[in-house]
Amino acid sequence: MARKSPLDDPEQAAFAWARFRRIMRFMLLLTVGVVAISLALLYKFGSTEVSIHYYIAAALGIGFTMLMASALMGLVFLSSGTGHDEAIEDPLADD
Repeated sequence: MARKSPLDDPEQAAFAWARFRRIMRFMLLLTVGVVAISLALLYKFGSTEVSIHYYIAAALGIGFTMLMASALMGLVFLSSGTGHDEAIEDPLADD
């Protein structure tokens, strides 16, 4: 039988999700900064005949990639940090 997950406790879950949201807010600010720097560098060193769509695509691509990576890593930290990973039943484990 599977053990009870630490995330079933409302206090631990609230703390864990608050930490996840704090990480995501920080990463959002970092992403905005990286996108701004990237666009500035593309504008400064790029070709003069580039469409505005190039900058939009670059901003969306960089921003989406960074936010997706930070969300997935944040979920890994959430799962590992709360002990949720240890609460599974492993049918392949030797007893």
